[in-house]
Amino acid sequence: MSLIGTEIKSFTATAFHRGDFHPVSDDDLRGKWSVVFFYPADFTFVCPTELGDLADNYAEFQKIGVEIYAVSTDTHFTHKAWHETSDTIGKIEFPMVGDPTGVLSRNFEVMIEDAGLADRGTFVIDPEGKIQIIELNAGGIGRNATELLRKVKAAQYVATNPNEVCPAKWQEGDATLAPSADLVGKI
Repeated sequence: MSLIGTEIKSFTATAFHRGDFHPVSDDDLRGKWSVVFFYPADFTFVCPTELGDLADNYAEFQKIGVEIYAVSTDTHFTHKAWHETSDTIGKIEFPMVGDPTGVLSRNFEVMIEDAGLADRGTFVIDPEGKIQIIELNAGGIGRNATELLRKVKAAQYVATNPNEVCPAKWQEGDATLAPSADLVGKI
């Protein structure tokens, strides 16, 4: 069963954010657009390139009202240590959520049980707490923040324009489609 369109499950966790530890729960993901960005582990190889890319594009996500939550099965203490010792990770301004018990990873069905790590899973959550986009990558394949930003903008557009859909490669300001019987076989 797909998680698309389902409501996020209840959780509580601790995040390292802006130099301190803060509680985070499912309530924090409601009322605004959110990206929950799972990655396998701190102090690794592909993960810092992805998180650095998100950090470089974070202001653009904030402009459209999106909060990013980076999540791994590391503790919030490990996130703090990584943030303080890596130039790439040190530029992160979004919350880094610790999931040492794997509750979030299991809630979002990205837990690699035999490794105790999360898959590379990206989830876009709408203000009602429903999952609108899911992206899963194999461990060796990094994600692209610019493409994620494009997808979030498309999801936001469709949410505010329910009679329209965004075609492939849609960019903000491009033409959309209005599904109808008249379009069948003409695209």
